[in-house]
Amino acid sequence: MHMKRIALLASIILTFSVMNDIQAQSTKVKIKTTLGDITLMLYDDTPIHKDNFIDLVNKKFYEGVLFHRVIPDFMIQAGDPASKTAKPGDRLGASDPKATIPAEFKQNHWHKKGALAAARMGDQVNPTRASSQYQFYIVTGRLWSVAELSRMEQDGTHPKFTEEQKKVYTSAGGYPPLDYQYTVYGEVTEGMDVVEKISKVQTGQANRPIEDVQILSVTLVK
Repeated sequence: MHMKRIALLASIILTFSVMNDIQAQSTKVKIKTTLGDITLMLYDDTPIHKDNFIDLVNKKFYEGVLFHRVIPDFMIQAGDPASKTAKPGDRLGASDPKATIPAEFKQNHWHKKGALAAARMGDQVNPTRASSQYQFYIVTGRLWSVAELSRMEQDGTHPKFTEEQKKVYTSAGGYPPLDYQYTVYGEVTEGMDVVEKISKVQTGQANRPIEDVQILSVTLVK
């Protein structure tokens, strides 16, 4: 019996060690904006999106782009290459619609507060729900009641919520109506206060901030 307990303890220690190694190896990126820094962790099980994002970071693609669409209690969106040279009042978000990558929907990734997801064109012109190669958004969302989640299950707009999803959506928040329709491929690990700050800026036409919120740089975190 004593030896069995030792073996069990060793197994638990090994499991935690492996988990720590996986966490340590997770790819993180830091987005430096005019309103502060945001650190994101990219998920390993959405490799197309992860590799695409890293490639764009290495090419310094995001330097100078704007958060061009900001909606309180929903999300902040960036990545339109046209935003680098946009003039005040220009409508953004529709440039280069053919630059896409395949969707990677995962049951374990959903639109909790702080989720990183890929923007995309609507279903009518994009039936496969392919992701934009460039544009992404970070979820701010809101709190949802148990009754609201139940109605979404009953009307068929959302699969049955897991207990974890119910807990997160009712206590921390997010935006469940988008689950499994847009690819979630990472999450905020630091700087959620900056995300919230961006989400509260004054906006004008097409939800574009009146005063530009710019990405200064995006770098891989070692």
